[in-house]
Amino acid sequence: MLTIHADSRGRALAVKGAWIAGTGQLEDLVAAHPGARVRQWPGILTPGLINLHGNELLEQAYHPDPREADELGTEPLTGDALAALAMDDARWGASARRGVQRMLANGTVRAACETLTNRAVRDAVHRSGLAVMGRIGRPGGTPALDPYASGLPVEFAEPREPDSAARFAFFDVRDEAELAERGAGICVATVVDGRLVYRRR
Repeated sequence: MLTIHADSRGRALAVKGAWIAGTGQLEDLVAAHPGARVRQWPGILTPGLINLHGNELLEQAYHPDPREADELGTEPLTGDALAALAMDDARWGASARRGVQRMLANGTVRAACETLTNRAVRDAVHRSGLAVMGRIGRPGGTPALDPYASGLPVEFAEPREPDSAARFAFFDVRDEAELAERGAGICVATVVDGRLVYRRR
C-alpha cells in the first residue's frame, strides 16, 4: 500500500514499500496517487539525521531499562559506571535495542560506525533497520543521542528522491534554524525503509 507523508508546509513523500515513489507538494501527490493513505505530521520534513557516534553510543555505553531507572538513572552509562555492570550478550543486545530506539526518537536514520565488534550489538542494530555507514577513527565531539548536542556540525542523510530508500524524519519546528536551536528531541516521527519506526505519543 502506498502512503503519503506530509509536513506542515505541504512538502510530502509518497512511499511504497521501502522506497520513495514520489516527492512534491501534498496536493500533487494525492492527485497522482488516488487512494493512498495520507499521514500529516506537524513541523518540517527532513532527510533524517546521521549520528556520528555509533560505536560510542551502541557498544561503549549501556542504556538502562526503564525498570532500572531508580538504580541506574535514564542516561547512557559509560566509563567506570559501565565497567561496574555485569554485561553479557543478552544485556548488550537489550541495551543496543534501547539505544537504537532512542536514536530513532531523535530523528536519526543512519549511524556512523567503525566495525561493530560486539556480536550482540551488531545483531540488534542489524535487526532494527537503522542504517550504518562506515567511519575511520573517532569523530571528536561529545557522544549524544541528539546529534545537535554533540558539538559537531550536524549531518543529514542524503536528500530524498524517487527510487531512493525511504528514510526520513519530521521535527515539530517551523524551519531548520529552529531545529538547530531546539535540537532533535522535538522529533515527532521517523521512517526507516518505509516503516514508521518512531512516533511521538
